[in-house]
Parts: sequence; C-alpha cells; structure tokens
Amino acid sequence: MAVIRPLRPLRATGGRADEPVLESRLEDLVVITGFSGAGKSTAMNVFEDAGYFCVDNLPPEMIRSLVELVVHKGTKVERAAVVSDVRGGVYFEGLRAVVDDLDALGLNHSVLFLEASEESLVTRYKETRRRHPLAPDGSVAAGVVAERELLSPLRERADLVIDTTGMSATSLREKIAAEFLPRKSVGKLAVTFMSFGFKHGPPRDEDLVLDVRFLPNPHYEHDLREMTGLDAPVVEHIGRDGRLAELYERLDPLLDFLLPQYVGEGKAHLMIAVGCTGGRHRSVAIAERLAERYGEHPDLDVSVAHRDIDKAPRGA
Repeated sequence: MAVIRPLRPLRATGGRADEPVLESRLEDLVVITGFSGAGKSTAMNVFEDAGYFCVDNLPPEMIRSLVELVVHKGTKVERAAVVSDVRGGVYFEGLRAVVDDLDALGLNHSVLFLEASEESLVTRYKETRRRHPLAPDGSVAAGVVAERELLSPLRERADLVIDTTGMSATSLREKIAAEFLPRKSVGKLAVTFMSFGFKHGPPRDEDLVLDVRFLPNPHYEHDLREMTGLDAPVVEHIGRDGRLAELYERLDPLLDFLLPQYVGEGKAHLMIAVGCTGGRHRSVAIAERLAERYGEHPDLDVSVAHRDIDKAPRGA
C-alpha cells in the first residue's frame, strides 16, 4: 500500500505548533470522485465554467502538494476542484486519509461522490468503447464490482452523493450548480459576436453563422469603401432600403429565444459569426449592433470580434 504523508499545516512565525494559520485566498476546495463513467468530467466542467482552478486525475499525494501550494500567501487561487479516482492506482487508497487530513488546515472543503447503477455504467462503457481502469483486459462489469468495493469507505465520507443513473449531462450540471455554487458564481454564457468575410475563408469554432451578403454593399460606394461598419455613414447605407430593419425584426426574437436556452443547458461558450463578402462593412455593423443589444444581459458575458476588418478592400 502507498505511504501517504501527513499534510503540513502552515503556521505563523513564533506561533504554537498546534495552531494552523491560513493567509491564502483559497476559499473553497472540492474533491470530485466516484465511479468511472459516472460523470466526473461533466462535474469538473461545471466548476471550471464557474471559475474554479481544476485538475483532473490527481493522485491523493498530489492533492496534498497542490493544497500546500495554493494556501501559501501570494497565490491567487480562490476556488479549486480536483478529480481523483481509481485511475490513480494504488495511491487512490489513501484518498480518504487525505480528505480527513484537510481539516488540519481549516480549509472549506467538500467531497462530491458520483455513482450510477452497474447496468448504466456498463452501457456507457459500451457506447464509448473504453476499457474500465480496474478491468483493462476483462469485463466492464467485473471492473465495476471491484470499484464498488474500493470506493465504499470513501462514499461514506462524501458530503454529497449523486446517482447519475438516467440523468442527462444537463441535469447533472444543474444539480451540481444548485448544490455547490452560489448563484453569483455560476458561470455566465460567454457570447462572442464575430464578423468575418467569406472571401477570406469560413470561420472556425462557430456555433451559429449568419450570412448578410444580401444587404447593400458599401464596398461599391467610393466614399464608403475605406470606412468600416464602425462608421455611421456605412451603417446608414446598409439600412437604406429597409431590409436591415426587417432582418433585426426577425433576428432579435430568434436570439431572444435561443440565448436563454443555451444558458439553461449550461453551455459555456457561444460563437455567433456574421459574414459578408469582405468582413469590413455589413458584418461588422451587425456584430456591433448585436453585441450592444445583448451586452447588458445578466446571464451573458458578451464580446465582439472583427476577424477581417483590417484587411484592405480590393480596388482601394
């Protein structure tokens, strides 16, 4: 069995040996563990989206090292979450001792334990075609049985046990957020409105693409060609025939519906790409207007990016 050393409490100079002193900014530490395939990666993503410093597959001894690092004065980590499970091999057997030992530092910590029925875990492994860490050459069911025996003492130590059998990833995220995260710390949906030009290639990592090449093109107006969608004369030209206003009449209600759905689903990032021919006029104006409209939304963290605005127009 692995030898696990005690966690060393920090003490002030000249302080008593039994008086741990914390001067760090660390306010919360969550240890995520449980059955392989029960949703630990989804759980870690919840904390990561909420601004936690997250580490996956951390052996217990490394948890000790991480804690001793982040509690030192001067570190900027305020909240941390670590996943430790049977992938850590023999070192995992010492996790319960590590969790109990965290009290020596007076840290605000908790243990989240995820489990699921044997049938559900076996099905998930079959769908992903991955090998169980405790049965790399055998059946998944045998691995689940062995894991259940190993995890039993730690399950009793957990602050919260969640059975993810039949639970969707969205439901699990909502459950964890409701139990662990104050509303103010739940991550907002980061929305980026990005303008681009189709002639410079398609966007990357986009979730939604809006093609606005049907609108009047300022490029063909000599006085507007050197301007961009950030200039009022360009915006006026784009909206001269009324189609821009008609677009907003339809687009605004669509986004008003979609964005809360993504927030409710727990989506962390959303890229809405707006494209015109060169990426300097029409797409820029519309991306700016959408960013302004949704910029004050309480559940959104809005930014705007113009990929091709600095690329010189042809014929300039």
